[in-house]
Amino acid sequence: MDLALLWVLLPLVTVAWGQYGDYEYPYQQYHEYSDDGWVNLNRQGFSYQCPQGQVVVAVRSIFNKKEGSDRQWNYACMPTPQSLGEPTECWWEEINRAGMEWYQTCSNNGLVAGFQSRYFESVLDREWQFYCCRYSKRCPYSCWLTTEYPGHYGEEMDMISYNYDYYMRGAATTFSAVERDRQWKFIMCRMTDYDCEFANV
Repeated sequence: MDLALLWVLLPLVTVAWGQYGDYEYPYQQYHEYSDDGWVNLNRQGFSYQCPQGQVVVAVRSIFNKKEGSDRQWNYACMPTPQSLGEPTECWWEEINRAGMEWYQTCSNNGLVAGFQSRYFESVLDREWQFYCCRYSKRCPYSCWLTTEYPGHYGEEMDMISYNYDYYMRGAATTFSAVERDRQWKFIMCRMTDYDCEFANV
């Protein structure tokens, strides 16, 4: 009798867990890192752009001390909601130099839709650029920084944005001259549902 009851209740528990147990559940439809794995090999440059009308929602990386203290990277994108419309312009931001700490948001109220990076053997680090897209005259608000990714230098990194109404606008990074690795805090913002007159918030 107990076994029969278990078989009856198991599907109900599974459905309830999917709805309420873990917020990760609804994200699965977009959690599609590249099928071919990493976008780069160690010590090699790369350029990654989301498809038109999508923005970066996940960043994954592994560190390899033996391969120049470098990381391999992978990204996942998600379509923006119809309320934002289509991007009106996209561009590459200024380069953030290797071996330095930096803080950068997309100019012109843009959202991050890609990354470009080049490795420098002399400093065992990378320079970075954001690929940004502007959506009409929408403005960011309620911005915040994520926790550090990775939690410690040299660890695997897996940042996924589970908040559908927050978008990546940039990042703040620290660089360890000892570990030759970087920690990232991503800048996440909501976007207005209406056009605003501020060119760069």
